[in-house]
Amino acid sequence: MNDTGNGRVLIIDDDPNARRVLSAILSDSGYRVFEAKEVDEAVSVITAEDVDTVITDLKMPGRDGMQLFNYISDTHPDIPVIFLTAYGTVESAVTTITHGAFYYFIKPPDYVKLKSILSRAVEQRRLKRELENLRRKLSSESSPLRIISNTPAMISIIETIEAVRDSSSSVLITGETGTGKELIARSLHYSSTRGDSPFIAVNCAAIPKELIESELFGYERGAFTGAVTRRIGRFEEAADGSVFLDEIGELELSLQAKLLRALQEKEIERLGSNRKMKVDFRLISSTNRDLRKEVAEGTFREDLFYRINVVHINVPPLRERKDDIPLLVAEFLNEFCIREKKVISVADEVMRIFLEYPWPGNIRQLKNVIERAVVLVKGNKITPRELPDEFRTRRNREFFSPPRTLKQLEVHAVRETLSRCNGNKSKAARMLGISRKAFYKKLRDFQLQ
Repeated sequence: MNDTGNGRVLIIDDDPNARRVLSAILSDSGYRVFEAKEVDEAVSVITAEDVDTVITDLKMPGRDGMQLFNYISDTHPDIPVIFLTAYGTVESAVTTITHGAFYYFIKPPDYVKLKSILSRAVEQRRLKRELENLRRKLSSESSPLRIISNTPAMISIIETIEAVRDSSSSVLITGETGTGKELIARSLHYSSTRGDSPFIAVNCAAIPKELIESELFGYERGAFTGAVTRRIGRFEEAADGSVFLDEIGELELSLQAKLLRALQEKEIERLGSNRKMKVDFRLISSTNRDLRKEVAEGTFREDLFYRINVVHINVPPLRERKDDIPLLVAEFLNEFCIREKKVISVADEVMRIFLEYPWPGNIRQLKNVIERAVVLVKGNKITPRELPDEFRTRRNREFFSPPRTLKQLEVHAVRETLSRCNGNKSKAARMLGISRKAFYKKLRDFQLQ
């Protein structure tokens, strides 16, 4: 964002009177104006100054406006170019616009319209710069493996990852669906000495039970009907790396026994083969089930449970780490703004809704909601209108539910009035018939600030 009023504009024209008139008009409108009488001088200004928009004549001595436009397109593609010429033709107008010029005016222009077009051009350039800043920030500071949190439970998890990342011990990650168990598994792998070797993820719940064994262990040609070629299993693919068995509780008891042998002996057999092969991989597992309970019920092997549960990481649900919601919202907002080429923010009311919502789908649900809102939003701010129906329905149900005590009545009145005034505290105080000082005291007393 520039610190010079409405923006910085470069005017290129070999006619000094034309430059002087346009410069005066734009300066009076709050623009910082630079002038150049020919292309070489303009190039020097563009190199030295952070110009938001260029307004150039088409016909000039030496290099012309089209050559300047080609230079800007190659070296500063984010700077919009507006043509302003006395020698306009339909052909020249079509040529400049089809090559990416922002607008084309014939002298003398309608200055009201020119200022309107210029304002749009400057805003476009600023939006492009903000998107580029977001893109650089995401590439330099973020990564798909970055765990975003300020809560003690998650910080403890990060510390555990640091402590055990280079160990070969098996790790079991537990938690509800959507809490980011695979992210933790990937962080564990890629931060370790195995990070340059494969990370093989297998969703045990997504593969049919009759295929999961061949998926993990591989098979020889002719091992069963349809096995027309040899297939390398996931354990072999993960040589010197990590295997992540997502939802390991879905494995049948017979396959659990075979997995236990592979972990104990560090060797496997492909289906249809009697030759044992040594394998070296680290096992990371996850589940949203209570495996201790399943061990007690006989549906999960106790010896396998202890083998995979050497290090246990339990990921808390999002409703227990509400302080992380603003951080996650900012991260997802950056990600989808870059993808959709938008620069938007989140309304305070939306953030309040997010902090009150229980998030049954956890982080995965939050990311989905942010993606949907970024795609749907028309303005520059996400409001409750862009949220799914369950958010608005829940908000209305909580917001207008009948209060039971005098204090609840008062809280209800203050909150409803503030919402109807779109957060304008002075207006809300007037509607309630109390002073601003009294209104602010109620906000503090009711913890509504």
